[in-house]
Amino acid sequence: MDKTARTKYKQLTPLPEYGKIPPQALELEETVLGAIMLEKDAVIAILDLLQPESFYKESHQKIYAAIMKLSMEEKPIDILTVTEELRRQKEIDSVGGAFYITQLTSRVSSAAHIEYHARIIAQKFIQRELIRISTEIQNRAYDEASDVDDLLDFSETELFNIAEGNIKKETVKINVLINEAINQIEEASKREDNLSGIPSGFTKIDRITSGWQKSDLVIIAARPSMGKTAFILSMTRNIAVEHKRAVAVFSLEMSSIQLVNRLIVSETKLPSDRIRNGKLHDYEWEQLEIKIKNFADAPIFIDDTPAISIYELRAKCRRLKRQHNIELIIIDYLQLMTGTSDTRGNREQEVSTISRSLKAISKELNVPVIALSQLNRAVETRGGTKRPQLSDLRESGAIEQDADMVLFIHRPEYYGFYEDEDGNSNIGIAEIIIAKHRNGPIGDVKLKFQSESANFAELEDELKPISEDDLSITLGSKMNDESEFSGGFKKGGNSNFENEPPPF
Repeated sequence: MDKTARTKYKQLTPLPEYGKIPPQALELEETVLGAIMLEKDAVIAILDLLQPESFYKESHQKIYAAIMKLSMEEKPIDILTVTEELRRQKEIDSVGGAFYITQLTSRVSSAAHIEYHARIIAQKFIQRELIRISTEIQNRAYDEASDVDDLLDFSETELFNIAEGNIKKETVKINVLINEAINQIEEASKREDNLSGIPSGFTKIDRITSGWQKSDLVIIAARPSMGKTAFILSMTRNIAVEHKRAVAVFSLEMSSIQLVNRLIVSETKLPSDRIRNGKLHDYEWEQLEIKIKNFADAPIFIDDTPAISIYELRAKCRRLKRQHNIELIIIDYLQLMTGTSDTRGNREQEVSTISRSLKAISKELNVPVIALSQLNRAVETRGGTKRPQLSDLRESGAIEQDADMVLFIHRPEYYGFYEDEDGNSNIGIAEIIIAKHRNGPIGDVKLKFQSESANFAELEDELKPISEDDLSITLGSKMNDESEFSGGFKKGGNSNFENEPPPF
């Protein structure tokens, strides 16, 4: 290699003796801070782009934190007010004194390009965060005592936290949104079923909701033994098998095999006890094989991670959306999830965090999220028909506030109300009470509850007045079987799905 070539190679190749420095833009940091103090409205353009930690230099972090405090208090932002605020915080000397703050404004003539400069600072911060996380991942990976699954969860969570905290959605002018809304209306008009969302498979519910809508958080709540899990499994079957829509089910209470077994019982209508002990006749085996073929290609994805955290859930949902384009997320149930570490110990605050995060996931992925929830015991002690109401939502009022829809499952038969006000039979009837609907009407829908197979179905026949035979059968069932499904299975069976695992 000749001298000219060596010189050129030296210019193109970084020399190792110089080392590496973290990504930074100190001059732009000075320019942005100076521009903020030069023009009173400049800070408005960058408040959602930068946080104090976005700045590389510590003194710049402190100056920007003082600026943010003045902005939140709606005070003027200039050299004098920023200097006084830093004096009040006893940080004026640590940032270089009043002279340094004065110098910042002398380096800029206007705030014309402040947003562009702020975005570069934000990019440098993201790069530094990626380096920090990569180093931490590398250190943990070298630790032989670390669990690989925990390492993967940590890595994914940290990366998604960076994306969530720094990648903001841009403001969109209304004419763009109007065009998008019109396109959605036109697409909905072409559908024969007149649904704009994901169909539940229950006609009367879909008439009220127009299907489960994208970016909606739907809460389905009930007391134990009302059949919450049975309802969402019936709905999952309808959506995935009949309509070929991909559904993700996060089962925090039951294992994935138990959940599938309940689907098998619901689909085949075979007695639970016979499936549990495998004592099936030949024709029942044939029936089993034929019926379960419906699920062979069904786009149902089940995750039974116990006590899953909201960060784990978000990461898994993102992956499922990317890999399988899921169109609905179901969580059974909300109170079994865990929130962030800083909310542990305060259950109401933790549930509030989970509720808000679920709503954020539905908006981010643009899919409906359906979360089951428990109701408090006030329902049991209340007089009258024991119909649940919004104030019965357990552990947090934030659930009611964050949800776009709240549905209750109520079976009057369970509480001994065997006929309604008009004398119609309540036996085998479940009321789906739509108590909150942010974008539509509320109302009640009656469905048939098939206790033998733990299944919800359309109520086909007109309700008939209760008969003495019906009453005696129901009373006998409740005396002989304490299951959640008041009719129970055949004698000798066990249908307590909520408290005991299903067959197999």
